[in-house]
Amino acid sequence: MSLQNFSIIESTLREGEQFVNAFFSLEEKIQVATLLDAFGVEYLELTSPLASPQSYKDCATIARLGLNARILTHTRCTIEDAKKAVDCGVAGVDVVIGTSSLLREFSHGQSLEAILDLAQEVVSFLLSQNVETRFSTEDSLRSDFEDILHIYQAVDALGVHRVGIADTVGVGTPRQIFEIVSRLRQAISCDIEFHGHNDSGCAIANAYAALEAGATHIDTSILGIGERNGITSLGGLVARLYATDPALVQKYNLPLIRNLDQMVSRMVRVDIPFNNYITGFASFTHKAGIHAKAVLNNPSTYEILRPEDFGLTRYVHVAHRLTGWNAVKSRAEQLDLHLEEGQLRQLTEQIKAMADNGRITLDDVDRYLYEAAECQPLPTIN
Repeated sequence: MSLQNFSIIESTLREGEQFVNAFFSLEEKIQVATLLDAFGVEYLELTSPLASPQSYKDCATIARLGLNARILTHTRCTIEDAKKAVDCGVAGVDVVIGTSSLLREFSHGQSLEAILDLAQEVVSFLLSQNVETRFSTEDSLRSDFEDILHIYQAVDALGVHRVGIADTVGVGTPRQIFEIVSRLRQAISCDIEFHGHNDSGCAIANAYAALEAGATHIDTSILGIGERNGITSLGGLVARLYATDPALVQKYNLPLIRNLDQMVSRMVRVDIPFNNYITGFASFTHKAGIHAKAVLNNPSTYEILRPEDFGLTRYVHVAHRLTGWNAVKSRAEQLDLHLEEGQLRQLTEQIKAMADNGRITLDDVDRYLYEAAECQPLPTIN
């Protein structure tokens, strides 16, 4: 399967709503949906309309916005839930039921035979309503593969559009995900969706492995928010695919990732991590002297992502003890100051000595540069 053939099912408005700090109003959901649509995701997945009366209203309202993205909702595997979902006017319904022994015993209490009967009944109904239909097992990795394969083959025979592999507790490794999706790809003809949680830090790697093995759809959320540690991050998946080949994500409006991350971080009242994919404040900052020299000569030496493609810029940090004269030279050129190499090297040693005796600022560096160039330093702005 070519990595070109994939779609993003953006689940900030379903999985993301399960994040501990997420309390989205309808207005906020519309803002998120509209910006994700502008970014270019193929699908938006919304909270089940059975969750609450407001959830039903939210789902129906967003389904009527006329977005390019197909609107999905997520329900339990029951006829009642399926009918309510169809009533919302969504383009597709994502049905899920737990199949691991733990969930069968401690959650819904259904046998595998009963699950199969339910799956066939609900999928048949949804297909008769002409909505895009996905059937997924919950906690797929702790389910017996032969059990879920039997169910998937049955719904595949009915004409289901997709089946899902869900690493519900984030226990999977890339090798496990690749093997499961590969085996499933050989056994069924419909599309395959992957939903991966990040409890052990593998969500992005697992999503990428699923694509390599033949999955066609990946669930994401903005900043990776979701239940517990969340799921595959939208920005993280884009970064991983871009690093493989920028052409894989050229269909998306990449500069909007920054807007999406900033908007959702405000809504859920968390800071964007300093090392966040693409949008962390340190993502395109270079500090070490040998790194700075190479990046100034050719950014690809230490950048696998081009900040310009995401509407961002790189920053070469100069006010510290690890700085090199190439970084100091670059800063002087930014200030349109013309200094000889000997001056720049001397200034670099001065900056290093000052940094060894305490923290210095970019204003300090600029003052040294202006003084060396026999100019008046810029006033410090407080």
